[in-house]
Amino acid sequence: MKKSFLTVTLAASVLALAACSDSGDGEVIVSSDAGDVTKDELYQEMKTSIGEQAVQILMIEKVLAENYEVTDKEVDAEYNSNKEELGESFDQFLAQNNQTEESYKKVIRLNLLQEKALTEDVEVTDEEIQAQYDRQGTELNARHILVADEETANSLKKELDEGGDFAALAEKNSTDTGSAANGGNLDWFGPGAMVPEFEEVAYGLEVDEISEPVASEFGFHIIQVLDKRKVEDQPAFEDQKEDIRSELAISKADQTTLLPKVADLMKEANVEIKDEDLEGALDDILNPQPAPEAAPAE
Repeated sequence: MKKSFLTVTLAASVLALAACSDSGDGEVIVSSDAGDVTKDELYQEMKTSIGEQAVQILMIEKVLAENYEVTDKEVDAEYNSNKEELGESFDQFLAQNNQTEESYKKVIRLNLLQEKALTEDVEVTDEEIQAQYDRQGTELNARHILVADEETANSLKKELDEGGDFAALAEKNSTDTGSAANGGNLDWFGPGAMVPEFEEVAYGLEVDEISEPVASEFGFHIIQVLDKRKVEDQPAFEDQKEDIRSELAISKADQTTLLPKVADLMKEANVEIKDEDLEGALDDILNPQPAPEAAPAE
């Protein structure tokens, strides 16, 4: 399931509230013997609690929708894909986030708008799509030795190159306690199961080939692929081509360009906030503060 750019609960709540009709502020939306709740009261409460975030989300949605198109078909396809991926837990996911089908589709639409803005200038070649499709259709059986520092990793790689026993070295040295006792064996896995640095190297190895040390957030890995197999019932290439193109574009895109692009669109739209309590709501987007400079190393 694609990662949302905005918190699902907050974005959906704001978009749902914005869908309320624009009739009089004094219109009663909840009545009771203890008193009524009017639209004006709801607005004031919303402004106090999430007002600035609400303005940001609503304006992001409006300026992006003015410049990019997301069709109902695209929204429905993403919704159905998420539903299929989560299976029986999908209804629980909606409930945990206080969502309905309609409100969640609003979040999906906003997310797709942001994706299109972020990736419009990103080029993905047919060769890259084919390579990713082939990877998705392949599972690996691999083992690794994980150590904390590069020096140790290089020393172990030297031992392996000189004929050292991979399983014995993994059992003795690997800090991955889950696999060390099994000679470093990770069993079968597919794309997305390992951290990107590990996956990129593993999928480039031939069977029985041993990698150079690979750095990741966990330390340094020495990887050996033991076997490869094709995934059964992989969907046809044409059925996956556009999804793969989208995923690769997002992975290649510079995420830091999204807010500046949104800011430019807001400036072009001549946004004017008329509620004085919310006048600074868009300052973080329109006039971002530069990141503090790192302190010089001693």
